[in-house]
Amino acid sequence: MAVAKKPRLTEFLGWLNSSYPAALAEEWDNVGLQVGDPLAEIEKILVCLDVEEIALRKAAELGAKLIVSHHPFIFRPLKRITASDMTGRLVMQAIKNDIAVVSAHTNLDRAKDGLNDWLAARFGLAQVAPLERPESGHFLKLVVFVPAGHEGEVMQELFAAGAGQIGDYDSCSFRSRGTGSFRGDRESTPFIGKAGELEETEELRVEAIVPRPLVAKVVTRMIKVHPYEEVAYDLIPLANERNDIGLGRIGRLAESMSLRDFAEQVKQALGIDTLRLTGDLDRSVQKIAVCGGSGVSMYSEALRQGADCLVTGDVKFHEAQRARQDGMALIDAGHFATERLMVKELAERLRGFVADRQLAAEIIEMADEQDPFSFV
Repeated sequence: MAVAKKPRLTEFLGWLNSSYPAALAEEWDNVGLQVGDPLAEIEKILVCLDVEEIALRKAAELGAKLIVSHHPFIFRPLKRITASDMTGRLVMQAIKNDIAVVSAHTNLDRAKDGLNDWLAARFGLAQVAPLERPESGHFLKLVVFVPAGHEGEVMQELFAAGAGQIGDYDSCSFRSRGTGSFRGDRESTPFIGKAGELEETEELRVEAIVPRPLVAKVVTRMIKVHPYEEVAYDLIPLANERNDIGLGRIGRLAESMSLRDFAEQVKQALGIDTLRLTGDLDRSVQKIAVCGGSGVSMYSEALRQGADCLVTGDVKFHEAQRARQDGMALIDAGHFATERLMVKELAERLRGFVADRQLAAEIIEMADEQDPFSFV
């Protein structure tokens, strides 16, 4: 039986970036490692929505050396770190207790199997797709030429690094045979043939799609296992759209129901007693859009795609007026309620990563966070 090893912070950073790439975050956002040493050993991780004093105190009590939060710990650039302001006090507290902080915010919102997919699943939506229009330019095609008999090892490394993923399919590639020619100079040490002599050999052209954020990792690992001294490869930009990432989600309920009944379903799914909404309570809804947190920016796209209702948080007065005029229902379940499910869901995925890698680390869910708003 293999012995579980103590992981370092860098292993969790690698998993988070591969699952929820920082490249997916908004330009204004601040995600990734906020405080801490990437080489620190981590035995306990606390997952929370916000890095407030209660979370830092909890982490210190439990001996958790890593906090993974949704909202960024440090949002704006700091000019100073002092005890005279809240952020400074919290940063000092984290450093004093050797607690690293990593945040996954709008990258978690946009990613496949991220916050908005979890929200859609809570409401029982099917045929789910990103609400945000997919972007092109996310993919490149990697073409590499490999001597016959060595393609298996190279392809295995490509797939392990994240190449060849198309929707719900992985290990996708194409191979074709041909003849490669080359001649090395006197300083070369060719894998096939002799220095200074023209050589022709049977090669395979191997093609695989690569997400742009993973290009450097894929190429590095490919070169490491490729038998040639000089590896010939191409990176070709693609116009393919990625249809599994983006802000918000839109899907369908198994059957239509009244807005009143759906609102009750939302409350039950999110564990809340109250919510705000606009729209005729007796109207029928089936096509539902969701966007956790402050997602009213997705209202126009939800309307364009024919959503009967948008579920989000932080709805303002004039936004509710517009929805009423447009005839689309709008449910404001609150910023906190539409995002706090990330604690349980992200913790479960971290546990899966720890189990797969046989790492000696405990994942703890922060259960004491509360909505800053009270309803009376």
